Amino acid sequence: MIGFLIGAIRLGATFLLGSTGEIITQKSGNLNLGIPGVMCIGAAFGCFSESVYVTSLNGGEINPFLAVFIPIMCAFIASALAGLLFSFMTVTLRANQNVTGLALTTFGVGLTNYVISQVKSTSTFSVASKYFTTLIPFKYTENTQWLKLFLSYGPTVYLAIIIALVSAFLLKKTRIGLHLRSVGENPATADAMGINVTAYRYGATCIGCGIAGLGGLFFIMDSLYGYWEYAIEAMGWLAVALVIFAVWRPNVSIIGSFIFGALYIAPNHIKGVTFVQTGLLKMLPYVVTIVVLIITSIRNKKENYPPAGLGLNYYREER
Repeated sequence: MIGFLIGAIRLGATFLLGSTGEIITQKSGNLNLGIPGVMCIGAAFGCFSESVYVTSLNGGEINPFLAVFIPIMCAFIASALAGLLFSFMTVTLRANQNVTGLALTTFGVGLTNYVISQVKSTSTFSVASKYFTTLIPFKYTENTQWLKLFLSYGPTVYLAIIIALVSAFLLKKTRIGLHLRSVGENPATADAMGINVTAYRYGATCIGCGIAGLGGLFFIMDSLYGYWEYAIEAMGWLAVALVIFAVWRPNVSIIGSFIFGALYIAPNHIKGVTFVQTGLLKMLPYVVTIVVLIITSIRNKKENYPPAGLGLNYYREER
């Protein structure tokens, strides 16, 4: 059971980063359905930079800090640039957000396939993965086995939780968060108050995409121990579903991400499950999301609803 929970939390970090990034984006009023593609881009460029770094050493000693820092920064920057592209299309050119997001997902998956095809050997990912999965040194006894639930993770899991908590604080308790939520709820009113709607939507989308891109990288480096897998797009759609499950609150998405992680890996821990049954069981996160959506709709509380301006382009001349 402890092993199952640890696996759920590790995988949940991927969902947590993806959903936190999307929550920040949606709070500004931008509905970015390109998160699956953004997570693919983050994983591809993060892993590619890692491969370049390891290969450039020619068998020399790897610096643990650079082995983690370089791919994280490259993943964040590449994903943020994808967010910049989305913002340019939807905020500046006022393209349809749904269509643009789906196009970004298609573009991200295609770009990922090309970038990874340029890597000479994906074995370099597993070389650096050990630095992403380095555990906190602790000697367990019979009475302290339960501590494994808190100490059996690499730095990426803790980083994901910290990012979610900081995001929740900034959105709820700071002036920047108040302005961002105002832009998402009623951009015309925010504009009248002197808030730069364009800047907030650009900033929130780029930062949100950068955070989501880290989720794709961590999925490869932490959950899969550096083994490349093209299942990142599926992780991205679950991250989008988690936004609804968490009712647009990054702190709630921490719990939700662990639940999604548990539901996703549950088929692997149940004996006698067929291939078809495994596919059906992996639909559980989506089913749970629908149930939560129904419950929140019945409760009819404003804080459980998305921003009023979500998915709507802002036309200042019509204000």
